[in-house]
Amino acid sequence: MKPKRIIVIDDCRLTLAMARDMLENAGFEVLTAESGIEANPHIFGLPRPDLLLIDVELPMLRGDRKVRLLKESKSSRDIPTILMSHKSPEGLETLAHESGAEGWIAKPLRPDVLVGLIRRFLPSTP
Repeated sequence: MKPKRIIVIDDCRLTLAMARDMLENAGFEVLTAESGIEANPHIFGLPRPDLLLIDVELPMLRGDRKVRLLKESKSSRDIPTILMSHKSPEGLETLAHESGAEGWIAKPLRPDVLVGLIRRFLPSTP
């Protein structure tokens, strides 16, 4: 069985490296990008991603705005998206809901919480 493909978008290289390690250790294929625009070839190319993990505070285009645009597009609206941020859980939950994201996670990322959340959206994963 092919591993599920996750794209992590964050302008912090440390967060990208940590998320990659956590998710690869759990058996996922992980691609990273430092902006929503840089992620476009991964999002719209083949093979398609199974899930997007997007930071709220991104350069050029905020993560919640990126999610809104993705949800408006027929070619990307069905990809589950999770917003992440250092914002308060209440504020992050509101942003996720308003943007159309399926979930949210607070930073700093913890492997058990991150992998558990992703497995809720990708139940056929190991």
